[in-house]
Amino acid sequence: MSVVWISQGEGDLPSSPDWLTASERQRAQTMRYTKRRNDYLLGRWTAKYAVARALGWRVDTAHLAAIEIRNVSDGPARGAPRAFVGGRAAPLSISMTDRAAWGVCAVLEGGMSLGCDLELVEPRSAAFIRDYLTPGECARVAGATSEDDAHRLANLIWSAKESALKVLRTGLRRDTRSVDVSVDDEPATTGWCRFVVTAEEGTQFPGWWRRYGNFLLTLAAPQRLDPPRSLVEPPSLEGAVPSHRWMASPIAATRLEHH
Repeated sequence: MSVVWISQGEGDLPSSPDWLTASERQRAQTMRYTKRRNDYLLGRWTAKYAVARALGWRVDTAHLAAIEIRNVSDGPARGAPRAFVGGRAAPLSISMTDRAAWGVCAVLEGGMSLGCDLELVEPRSAAFIRDYLTPGECARVAGATSEDDAHRLANLIWSAKESALKVLRTGLRRDTRSVDVSVDDEPATTGWCRFVVTAEEGTQFPGWWRRYGNFLLTLAAPQRLDPPRSLVEPPSLEGAVPSHRWMASPIAATRLEHH
């Protein structure tokens, strides 16, 4: 069993919002701040694109508008995304993530819980490492052979935790130090490397990680899966450049215009 995934950038977003459902468009319209609206639109666009491809559909306005991405509103899975087609839950598990104007959606057939996370390789403060990593993880970061490797390890461990906490359906409502990450730096023939996240109650969540330039992508599940497969080769995340263009115009435009 393998996960398929796709990456998209803000530059891939269509100029018209006609690919959104009415409720998604209404939701986006209420978002006042550019970053929040852009993240929402990028997440929906990437997820719909991934779901359409996974279902064998054409990626066009009509098909994308037939897919709705909803977040579970209550219960233990509160906040987790679900894909609906024609008002019914699609037979797929999805996980969404975005960072610095790039989004990723991972898709798995069936109902198995899935988690993915996208992070930048960037400096993390000593306070961040101390407050969010376990003592063993802190020691591994401190033992890195270079500054870049220390940044990679800190963000990789954090990203693996995020992915596993999505599988647990708790997100950051759970203490990140209640799960411990073991990282393998030896890549498989596919270029992906393994990691395992162990929760304090003993449950393990195996996963895969891979670095794409400035980005780190992690995917986790309740059981070992085959290496993730990109729905588009090469993935657009390869060569992607982080962007924070929203800072130039932090307040969103008042209307989403139809074309």
